[in-house]
Amino acid sequence: MSELRVLPERLESDADSIERDLFRLVLTIVELLRQLMERQAIRRMDALDEMQAEALGTALMRLSDAMAELRERYGLSAEDLNLDLGPLGWLLDAP
Repeated sequence: MSELRVLPERLESDADSIERDLFRLVLTIVELLRQLMERQAIRRMDALDEMQAEALGTALMRLSDAMAELRERYGLSAEDLNLDLGPLGWLLDAP
């Protein structure tokens, strides 16, 4: 028989931790979308001319750099953005 866990009526938290956790969630979603866009771009590279491929690569590098800067600003690592989905594995690819 499994034991039920009871949550407290009120969670103790402060504005800073709520803001950080919310920002962590938003960055996780943005990182997931960035990884999906990167995979899609790699699949379609053959259809692009050299200039388009260069522009796409530059845009993806800038997005990656922006993500790193935002993680650093909030004291988060790439691993902090990954979510364990239990039997499905991890949400994000390893950085």
